[in-house]
Amino acid sequence: MNNKRGRSVMRISMSLPKKLLNEFDEVLKDRGYNSRSKGIRDALKDYIVRYQWMKDIEGDRIGIVAVIYNHQYTGVLEDLTDIQHEFRDYINATMHIHMTGKNCLEVIVVKGEAQEIRNLTEKIMRLKGVEHVKLTTAAGGEQ
Repeated sequence: MNNKRGRSVMRISMSLPKKLLNEFDEVLKDRGYNSRSKGIRDALKDYIVRYQWMKDIEGDRIGIVAVIYNHQYTGVLEDLTDIQHEFRDYINATMHIHMTGKNCLEVIVVKGEAQEIRNLTEKIMRLKGVEHVKLTTAAGGEQ
């Protein structure tokens, strides 16, 4: 299938929780989008750019891993703790904040080899019950 500009376009189908779709539609409306497809394309591009940026970091880094998770999800807190113990050489501090009756924010301060920080972040991302993870880093070498 070609779009108006002659580019090849693939039609896909997605299943999303109704609440997530409603929230996405509100964001699109607030940002002035006329098309859900355009919003999804932009969101996917942003996701890819952030992944590539995270993938390309090298050397020593310092930063934070922000994790939002549903503490009512069976085993998520134990799994999160186990991962933090596994990567204890790269974790300087953690802060736990109760957001709502079910959601918590864990802020993990990290320092060390970029690849290990990436591994930590990706392990957390794969946990069931984790709703959002964001890694923010800067060069962490001695000045």
